[in-house]
Order: sequence, then C-alpha cells, then structure tokens
Amino acid sequence: MRVAVVGATGAVGRELVKVLEARRFPLSELRLYASPRSAGETIPFCGEAIPLEVLPEGPLPADIVLASAGGGLSKRHAPAWVAGGSVVIDNSSAFRYDPEVPLVVPEVNAEAARQHQGIIANPNCTTAILAVALWPLHQAFKAQRVIVSTYQAASGAGAKGMQELLDETHKVLHGQAAAAQVFPHPLAFNVLPHIDAFQENGYTREEMKVVWETRKIFGDPELKISVTAVRVPTLRTHAEAVTVEFARPVTPESARAVLEAAPGVRVVDDPERRAYPMPLTATGRWEVEVGRIRKSLVLENGLDFFVAGDQLLKGAALNAVQIAELLL
Repeated sequence: MRVAVVGATGAVGRELVKVLEARRFPLSELRLYASPRSAGETIPFCGEAIPLEVLPEGPLPADIVLASAGGGLSKRHAPAWVAGGSVVIDNSSAFRYDPEVPLVVPEVNAEAARQHQGIIANPNCTTAILAVALWPLHQAFKAQRVIVSTYQAASGAGAKGMQELLDETHKVLHGQAAAAQVFPHPLAFNVLPHIDAFQENGYTREEMKVVWETRKIFGDPELKISVTAVRVPTLRTHAEAVTVEFARPVTPESARAVLEAAPGVRVVDDPERRAYPMPLTATGRWEVEVGRIRKSLVLENGLDFFVAGDQLLKGAALNAVQIAELLL
C-alpha cells in the first residue's frame, strides 16, 4: 500500500505517522504533505527521515490518503484524490453527514467501510470515544436515552490549543493575566462550556456532532441523546460522564461483563483502590477506559459510568488507521 498523510505536521497528523509505525501497517511508500512553510523538514518513520512535501493540485500517488488538514481542504481536494484512484479516510467534518459517505468506528460498524465510494469519514473525537464504550451496552441492553457531559482536553483544538494552554498556565503561575486566542476565554485554571459554534437550539455544534454521528454510526436515527460539551485545562485525552436508560434490565455487574469482553475497551473500575478512568492513565492508550459503573439513582433500567479516551488516538489517528486496516 502507498499511503499519504495530508496535514502531517498537525497534532493528529504526527500521531497518524506514529500509529502507522506502531501497528506495522504494510505500506511500500509513505508520502507526507504539509503547508509550504514546512517544506524540506522531515518526520521520522521506521528509522527513516521522511521529507515533508507541499500538497499539489490533483491526484496523489497513494492508494490510501489519510487526510487531517481541515474540512475546507478536504472538500476541495478529496474528489481529485478519489478520481486518481485513492481511497480517502478523512478526519474532518467535511463528509461525516453525507448519506453516501460511511462514518466508521471499526469496533462498531466495520462493515460500513465496505460500502465506500472513495471516501470514508472519521467521526468527531468525542463521538468515537463514546461509541466504543456505548455500543456493546447498546447491543446487550438497548439504549433508549443517553445523557453525556464531556471534559474535553486542549488537544481537541489541535497543537495550537495545547500550546496556548501551556503558555497561559505559565503566565498565571508567574503572576500574569491569562489571555485567549484559540479558545473563547482563557482555559488555564478554567472550564469552558463552549466548544464550536452555538446552534439555534441552544446546543453547540460540538454537542450536536455527537448526536448526529452516534445515530449514524449505530444505524439508529431515533436514539435520544443530549450532550453538554465542556473544555477543561488538560492537555490531552477527553473524558465523558455518561448516563443511559436501557430498554432491558441491567446491573453494574452485567454491564461490566459486557464491557470486559468488548473490543477497544479497558475496564478500570475499582474505586476501593482508587482505580477509575482518568486522562492521566488513558493518554497514549489505544483502548478507551471505562469505569465508575453504577446503577442510576434516577432511572429504573439506568446506568452511570465514566469514560476516558485519548483524543489524538482513538478519537482521531488510531481510528483512521484502523479503518485503513479494514481496507486491506
């Protein structure tokens, strides 16, 4: 396989290269594309220094294109890449809601990838992390209503968001006032209940992405989901508090058994030993951590649980490479 990574210098792009190497993806050639200001630089891969190239117009010399350079660029270039014979796995929101484009989390709907017409969409990071944990429970007990509160790291805003958190935290620790350019308000020592643009219904687009995308991935357009998305001052890895009402009876023990057998899930649920999902322990992991599994005090067939997943891995780069592996 000849593989191209578009947006190779971004936070997700760099993780794509690392995941391709770590999973020993069978490729014969790797091409890395970035903006003109990065031309001539290199990124290490399997003991080699792969040069960064300026993205050309037209097709790319690749069987698979892993695109992570923004929706505008993908919309502009992806048709030409497909016309040239490439399969595009796109990490932006450009094609997620196109009914002709599969939206894939391999642990959930791998078969959908086979229906592609040249483009496969990678879901929003928050959706992917939720889907891996919720899907096995949905299969076993039939989720009817889902309420999610997210704790999203600065990495969700890319490398610039992570750097702004570091810079502004340093300022505050040295007696200076924090400022904000990437985020709507300073994130250092703060939480922001505002990710992406507000919609007419009062929810943000980030919150609605989880609703739209989970329904599409699960193939369940009637699933009731409500989300509150919050940015927190952690560098990497998103966490989510999830409340679910199921159609069938469920206990923490039965849910735990289902999750322990589920692909892509690592159950971390021993409160007596202070073991539960955290960004600190989930960062760098391919699995999504799930814990704090307990019976709802409000819903008859309800559960509450907590999830943590690396936004740059399962939320982005790892999921994209897993999709590429399906194409093999």
